[in-house]
Amino acid sequence: MTASLRIALLSSLGALALAGCGDGATDPSKEQSVVAKVAPPAGKTWSQVVRVDGDGVVMGNPDAPIKLEEFGAFTCGHCAQFTKDSHEELKRDFVDTGRVSYKLTPFMLHPVDAIAGAIVKCTGPDRFFPLADATFLEHEAFIAGPSKPQPGIEEAMKLPPAQRFTALAKGWGIDQFYQQRGVPAATIQQCLAKVENVEAIEKGTNAGVEKYQITGTPTFVINGQVAEGVASWAPLRDRLRTMGAR
Repeated sequence: MTASLRIALLSSLGALALAGCGDGATDPSKEQSVVAKVAPPAGKTWSQVVRVDGDGVVMGNPDAPIKLEEFGAFTCGHCAQFTKDSHEELKRDFVDTGRVSYKLTPFMLHPVDAIAGAIVKCTGPDRFFPLADATFLEHEAFIAGPSKPQPGIEEAMKLPPAQRFTALAKGWGIDQFYQQRGVPAATIQQCLAKVENVEAIEKGTNAGVEKYQITGTPTFVINGQVAEGVASWAPLRDRLRTMGAR
């Protein structure tokens, strides 16, 4: 990531106090009527129905009455814990019922997030969630390289943009992490050579900050409203049940 992109992100974060806040249409603490289950397409479960949607990827019923979006950073330990706690139950008891759709929008806290987010998105929607889950579920392995001083990172930052992100991925060991999980080296190289793929993660982050006043990850948005005070699976599960997914 270029210094200017990082500064742009920090400027957006610094502007949070000046940004507006949306009005809540429904009291999230008030129990809603039970939402009926919806049958999936023949031969599939709803969690197998995935599509790109704006800056993220969605799984589930496109017409689900409860639309959940997570802004999550791949370097975020709390995001990793959320996935460890939720991923089977969220799919089985909520998404696969057709009541809830789940969107993950990669969020950038660190340049590593932009590179990893670009790689995961470049593999296409069908591989997006398996790779995102692997990144979170194997969080310690993923951050092992970036969490230590690595030779060559400063030199990588001096390279032209089309070479820089590939070199950073190699220096931090991110390329090896995804290659070991089935992403071809050529796919990673082609993805990171297109600077716009990395910049897209930064732009999605800025868009989330501007729209929802995001100050940390994970941040959950339900039907267009930030789930205030919810940063882990148990309270989010309770919120979804209160909204009728039970």
